[in-house]
Amino acid sequence: MNLFRLSWSYLKCKPLNTGLNILILALGVAIIVVLLLLSTQMESKLTKNAENVDLVIGAKGSPMQLILSSIFHIDYPTGNIPLKEATLISKSPFVKQAIPLSMGDSYSTYRIIGTDHSYIELYNAKLEEGKLWDKVYEVTLGAEVSDELDLEVDDYFYGQHGMAKGGHFHEEDQYHVVGVLERSNTVLDNLILTGLESIWGMHEYHIEDTHHEEDNHHESETDHHKTHSLEGNVKNASLIEGADEHDTTVEDSLEDKEITAMLIQYASPMAIIQMPRMVNSKSALQAASPAFEMTRLFSLLGVGIDALIGFAYLIIFISCLSIFIALYNALKERKYDLAIMRSMGATRSKLCIHILLEGTIMTTLGGLLGFLLGHGVIEIFTRIIDTKNETGITGLIFLKGEIGILALCVLLGVLSSLIPAISAYRTDISKVLAEG
Repeated sequence: MNLFRLSWSYLKCKPLNTGLNILILALGVAIIVVLLLLSTQMESKLTKNAENVDLVIGAKGSPMQLILSSIFHIDYPTGNIPLKEATLISKSPFVKQAIPLSMGDSYSTYRIIGTDHSYIELYNAKLEEGKLWDKVYEVTLGAEVSDELDLEVDDYFYGQHGMAKGGHFHEEDQYHVVGVLERSNTVLDNLILTGLESIWGMHEYHIEDTHHEEDNHHESETDHHKTHSLEGNVKNASLIEGADEHDTTVEDSLEDKEITAMLIQYASPMAIIQMPRMVNSKSALQAASPAFEMTRLFSLLGVGIDALIGFAYLIIFISCLSIFIALYNALKERKYDLAIMRSMGATRSKLCIHILLEGTIMTTLGGLLGFLLGHGVIEIFTRIIDTKNETGITGLIFLKGEIGILALCVLLGVLSSLIPAISAYRTDISKVLAEG
């Protein structure tokens, strides 16, 4: 006697009842899976992208917006800041490294970021092919950008003003793809990286491409374009403080230039206390701590996630109660069948296992269907609203915590069918057969 096949046959006899119980359980499991995938991936991505950044300096506004736009590139910037002020801050003894960011343009929703090579080193990214940008309007692509837009080394494209679809194209100059980064599972995968000079040039700043003027008396300064600091970028554009006092062009250029934000790494623990207070109180700029803002963000999200998870467990409990009621009521209708099975040689234990299998099969199917729904909802949702590239969230991964959810479903199946199984075990054969 195949008990599994027998239990499955009984479930198929009442498809509507069985299907409803499975679907209710699946919805509860799906909600938990969706929340688990979202919270785990978001926390992992956010932590990984911000772990090497101690402070973000930008224009006055929302600190959270500054963090989201400058580190995670999933919000709009709070504004621009003068390069001169940013340079002064970068020279502070509290600063180990200062990485400039200039944004405002995009290509097919992927952001074009002006920065220096230290931004690549911040995430330990490596080149897959080509090289890092070295001249004005040269760009290096993140892996996701290259794959999704089918761009390769030596391709050209026009940048688009703004960070969303619909902006006008900068048709005066083309960007030249000179390299593609290896996939690093960081925010770099979704960015188009270039030098600060390219962003300034696209927005009508006057710059000299010294790489194409070998006889120019500034030729020796082009080597500084390869340096990995804010000062290196400024030098390359002849903007560094300390230049000849009579060179009014240099001073004017420094006054005109702006960047969007600056990522800071501290030089000492004392900077944790001093730097934010110094920037916020003594300048028109704003300093935001990624660690503080992320903690605040997780705490805000955590309240909502916990409430939804509690609701999901309530749905699962209702589902198991429904399964219990269905099995208990079905047992009354099947007492004669069970008595016949006993008379044909089935033991009390087999009858008990038979009922337990019915509940376990329903909850296991509900759990598996819930997994499929949860992963499917995440994957479809991120593709429909086109945020997969920005957030890196996907439904095509399996988390260890999901094993516990499936085990819980199996356990609940056993518990919900335990009382009906005990009742079947205690069935009096002679009495049931006598009653007909």
